[in-house]
Amino acid sequence: MTRRPRRVRLAISVVLAWSALLGGASGAAAAVAGDGLRYGAISVLASGVNYRTFTYRGAHGTVRGHLLTVDLRTPGVAVDLLHPGVVAGRDKVSKLADAAGAVAGINADFFNMSESQHPGVPATGAPVGPAVAAGRALKSAVPLGQRFGPKLPPGASTEDVLAVGTDGVARLDRLGLAGSVSFAEGTVPLGGLNQYALPVGGVGVYTPDWGSASRLRAACGNDTKRAAPCSGDTYEVTVSQGEVVDVGESPGGGEIPPGTVVLVGREAGAEALRLLEPGDAVDVRQRLVASAYGGGYRFAVGGCPILHDGYPPAGLDDGVAATRTAAGFGDDGHVMYLLALDGRAESGAGLTVLELASVMSGIGAQAAVNLDGGGSSTLVTRDPGAPRVKVRNHPSGGTERLVANGIGVFAGG
Repeated sequence: MTRRPRRVRLAISVVLAWSALLGGASGAAAAVAGDGLRYGAISVLASGVNYRTFTYRGAHGTVRGHLLTVDLRTPGVAVDLLHPGVVAGRDKVSKLADAAGAVAGINADFFNMSESQHPGVPATGAPVGPAVAAGRALKSAVPLGQRFGPKLPPGASTEDVLAVGTDGVARLDRLGLAGSVSFAEGTVPLGGLNQYALPVGGVGVYTPDWGSASRLRAACGNDTKRAAPCSGDTYEVTVSQGEVVDVGESPGGGEIPPGTVVLVGREAGAEALRLLEPGDAVDVRQRLVASAYGGGYRFAVGGCPILHDGYPPAGLDDGVAATRTAAGFGDDGHVMYLLALDGRAESGAGLTVLELASVMSGIGAQAAVNLDGGGSSTLVTRDPGAPRVKVRNHPSGGTERLVANGIGVFAGG
């Protein structure tokens, strides 16, 4: 059995004390927990949704953080994906939360923010991992080598997600793509759904959910190296109402109309798509398939697992301290915890990924994921009766960064 790091073993001892605090009234006196955690007063945003601050004494100094506790058993309380209406787009967490009517939210997945390694290729703003919003699959995961963010521990995958099922229970799972493109000459498997990067030799499908961003990035890099050159062997096919209406040698851009999908192939995938001509019938099918849960997901977002059944996986980094965002769950998936730190300019410190796992365990999480951090870390809340949310933490850049997606908390409807 993997031995628990000392911080995590000690942090687990505060779970019962923290659980007792959750039942306290708004304005309760600050309480001290073991292993360096100190909590501020609870602020009730809605029945089943609480906010509070905390501090933690880490190896690199004391950090200040912000925590949302969400009881999914409370009638009307739910979480869902915050996103700007398209996969390849970005916006501020506060604007995403206000537009969706959320009472609170945090930023979520890492994303394709820049493309300095591929001059002339625009960044898409699309996230790394799978995404499900309101039960609808928006995208699948990019190849491991195309990922943005800190190095994953052994055994982790870009398909890893934090999700809530149709039963209202939170889980860690994996979502893989199952899909195909069928036409007269045969069937080709799909290698991507609304992804900024396709596997070498693959075919990806882009739906109206992708948005208007250029699809050039889809053929850049390879499965093991994000900075590898863009492929010169590409082909694009536009399919409307099941019939090919246009073809081209290079991926394009612009909005995709309803009832239309765009297929992009690289290398062997491009060769297969070149068999298609305008007027040909094409059947495109795609869905996300869970590894563990068969009931379907209402919400899912990509993230790096840092806790499984209360234990951190082997190989979590314990050297680099940074501003972090995390999300997890306890009480067998019935309570969610959403956390964001103040930027290092304000806190003077940061947390390593292993320390982040320790904090999440100390809070009460049984499972958790590390989300995009640094200048992206943002937590917002809306006070009862207030028209808009406000940013609670201090983002590293002094203002909110435009992000690909977030986790929204909803109550009362």
